[in-house]
Amino acid sequence: MEFPAGLFTDVRYESVYSTTISFENGVLKQNKTALEQGAFIRVFDGRRWYYSATTDLNSVQEEIDGLAAMAAPNPDILRDPVVKRLEANRDVCLRYQDTDVSKISNVDKVAALERYLPVVQELDDVQMSVLSYFDTHTEKHIVSSLGADVTFDYQRASIHMRYTFGCGGTPFTNAQHEYRETFAEVTDLQDSFRKKLAEDWQYAHNAVPVTPGVYTCILSPLVAGVFAHESFGHKSESDFMIGDETMRREWALGTRVGAEILNIYDTGVPTGSGYVPYDDEGTKARKTYLIKDGILTGRLHSAYTAAALEEDVTGNARAVTFEFEPIVRMTSTCIGPGNQTVEELFAGVKEGVYIQDFKHGSGMSTFTIAPNVAYRIRDGKLAEPVRIAVITGNVMETLHKIDSLSQDWQLCSQSTGGCGKMEQFPLRVAFGGPYVRVRDIQVQ
Repeated sequence: MEFPAGLFTDVRYESVYSTTISFENGVLKQNKTALEQGAFIRVFDGRRWYYSATTDLNSVQEEIDGLAAMAAPNPDILRDPVVKRLEANRDVCLRYQDTDVSKISNVDKVAALERYLPVVQELDDVQMSVLSYFDTHTEKHIVSSLGADVTFDYQRASIHMRYTFGCGGTPFTNAQHEYRETFAEVTDLQDSFRKKLAEDWQYAHNAVPVTPGVYTCILSPLVAGVFAHESFGHKSESDFMIGDETMRREWALGTRVGAEILNIYDTGVPTGSGYVPYDDEGTKARKTYLIKDGILTGRLHSAYTAAALEEDVTGNARAVTFEFEPIVRMTSTCIGPGNQTVEELFAGVKEGVYIQDFKHGSGMSTFTIAPNVAYRIRDGKLAEPVRIAVITGNVMETLHKIDSLSQDWQLCSQSTGGCGKMEQFPLRVAFGGPYVRVRDIQVQ
């Protein structure tokens, strides 16, 4: 491959294998295997980027030459602030070669999923069920005119179950999943699904409407992670600040934005659905604290945004597929653990609400989370199950009202869906956190 002089060039090759198998109400409805390959090419002359995507891997040099013809060669390109922040890593990080899901036969995958069918059939009042197996193995190779040459892969295998109970005219729908990295790890998890399904049946048939009001809430690690992602993670994606002087002043590093016990960070290092050993510019994954001891300490960057704000790259330039340019995106966004036991968190709540699971969440200045499973807390103990439409609050006020964090901590990977931004959806991300106790949450 020849890189044109006076320009920065990089190429991101991707190969994505995937399987989707689904049973609806016990009947096989989908069995699909796909392999997609392509490349995304970028050329930068110090003034603007030129992009191209192709599925013809033999045409990459032609694509480079075509983009270079539109650019203006720049003898000082290596001193450009954006180019100076791009890393020239060289590495091969193929951790899933020996467990590659593409090597497992489709017959074995269907048979594994069929062994879960009796689980959902054991309970009465199931009006609808969808049982699915998903897997993906992605391999990327990134090269650049700076000398970068990194190859890495990531993988998931998961079982997903969605179901609706009739509940005497008030249907209740929920889903559960098990996310793993290899096929072998998802073949024998029936007891986990059986236990959760029974818990949801009990919840669905006994939940009562919550009395609306302002409560102290305890968020499960999953819900706490979603809160961190939606309410603060998106605010930390620095492309929102480019050209917005008011936002840059309001979000000046060193500003107190939350309680002293609060730490929020983003990292692509841990395995799971947020695992990104290198971002789509070839920047090595790292742990970036967004809030440290309640103080705003960082934000998420691509090379372009880092240069614009005169900060360092963080490994957060990501694209949903090879058809798109990398933009600033989260990986695994987490609230750090605290020093209390879960029992101590609950003991401090006389009247409150425990949010165990969620349907969806959103937030920038105001956050909204729609719980799917929740319980009243009375005298420090879980009490009756309650149906809640939403919990909501002002993000910056709520961050100051977090008063306790558990030692117990979980990283929660997602087997379906993902994060959306602009036209790029769904991007694989993960959430992490402890049990979080927060005062004065509006519950409806």
